[in-house]
Amino acid sequence: MSQARRVGLALAIAIVGVALSEGSACAQINPYQQCESWGQLPEGRTWGYVIGVGVDHGGNVWIVDRCGARNMKDPCVHSNVAPIVEFDSTGRFLKSLGAGLFVMPHSLYLDRDDNVWVVDETAEDGKGNQVIKFSPDGKVLLTLGMAGVYGVGPDAFSGATDVVVAPNGDIFVADGHQNPPNTNTRVVKFSKDGNFIKAWGKPGTAPGEFQEIHAIAMDSTGRVFVGDRANGRVQIFDQEGKFLKQWRQFGQPRGIFINASDVMYVTNQGVSDSGQDSSFQRGIRMASTTDGVITGFIPPVGQELEDKGTQLRVATDRMDNLYVADFSANLRKCVKKEK
Repeated sequence: MSQARRVGLALAIAIVGVALSEGSACAQINPYQQCESWGQLPEGRTWGYVIGVGVDHGGNVWIVDRCGARNMKDPCVHSNVAPIVEFDSTGRFLKSLGAGLFVMPHSLYLDRDDNVWVVDETAEDGKGNQVIKFSPDGKVLLTLGMAGVYGVGPDAFSGATDVVVAPNGDIFVADGHQNPPNTNTRVVKFSKDGNFIKAWGKPGTAPGEFQEIHAIAMDSTGRVFVGDRANGRVQIFDQEGKFLKQWRQFGQPRGIFINASDVMYVTNQGVSDSGQDSSFQRGIRMASTTDGVITGFIPPVGQELEDKGTQLRVATDRMDNLYVADFSANLRKCVKKEK
């Protein structure tokens, strides 16, 4: 073999090696065999932008969409459509709730008691920009933030995006979808009764700083995982806000879900850790919260938009089937492959 050919072969192998690094979709196994539209809405009800999903302990699936609307301008503010919808495990509609309480829902979270938390990112006409906790039967149990108000103090949000609840009931809110200056870019910690405890974070790129905080989750050890979207990283903290580490192999995180086995699912906006690499494929990456090594990749599903990733939030059931809040389409179910 000639020297030139050896060099060329070595270069080709090196390129393949780079392509198969942990940030590459090509190296990862897709553990799901299909992703199909799921859930039957009642007659006359249409899908809006599906923005959040969760599965309760009975296997029922909850979603929040933007009140059946397909627009980005305060879709729920004048709507009488209930944005929170519950389905049984077969996809049969059970009930809907939350009509008249939201402006533009941004995420949904189910706690250990199957209470339903919905985050509303926008303020308009005296409502919105709050986190609202519902019982499974639809009773409002708690509200955080000031209805219809943007603020930077302990009692108001400036674009809340996501919420997670610790085993002891402490509440952590990702606050910072609106752009600086004069807005929050922080994690806010409340007691189980909704009393302000502390906040951490500010605009920036250093550890513990954020640019467009977009998601929050917690693993079984109680660590807080924060999707620092515009900075292209997941930051990890203890519950007092102490920075522990950061991971940049997930692109720009749009949503984070951690299951009972500490498998983390991260949806992304299609940008690598460089912040500008358009070749970083959109989709859902799976990793252990122990080391962050990517173990699976689910390619984009649904009507993928050209300029943005559409999978915002995901959740799994007890059989590890994956439910995807597909922003451009509807709710989708990805079936776990048999081993």
